[in-house]
Amino acid sequence: MAEALTQYKLIVLYMLDHVDFPLTNTQISNFVLEKEYTTYFTIQQAISELISAELIRAESTHNNTCYYMMPAGKETLSYFPDKISTAIKADVLSYFAENKIELKQEISVIADYYKTTAQEYAVRCQIKEKERPLIDLTITVKTKEQAEAACSNWQKQNEEVYAYLMDLLIK
Repeated sequence: MAEALTQYKLIVLYMLDHVDFPLTNTQISNFVLEKEYTTYFTIQQAISELISAELIRAESTHNNTCYYMMPAGKETLSYFPDKISTAIKADVLSYFAENKIELKQEISVIADYYKTTAQEYAVRCQIKEKERPLIDLTITVKTKEQAEAACSNWQKQNEEVYAYLMDLLIK
């Protein structure tokens, strides 16, 4: 089992090494499960151990967790170039070739909320490109339900909101 878990850890590191943006837990899990490499719980264990070893770093919001490659992860991956089969490497690269735009867009549109000291909710909506914010908007709402709705609607309507704001502000 230890050898298999090491293999799954290397797959996660390989995936993170081949994109210029973080990957979400859902994106990594979906790839591994679609290819039937292992179970959901095993890939979660592998990810957890990579975080504990500080080979990857996690950033969480209310609805997802994003993973970033750490320098130690990149270095570790370089020690095991032959531990990932050519077929698995090809699967990863093919997955990215087919889904890169969608994967990148999923990670570029961010919405999260938190409770303020005034007992309201601040909703932070962002669009990022290569870690650089194109828009970073924080609004205050009264209830948690409104905050959740704003986050959900930002995911669905961010392009329209961004275009509307740009149109109003640049006239």
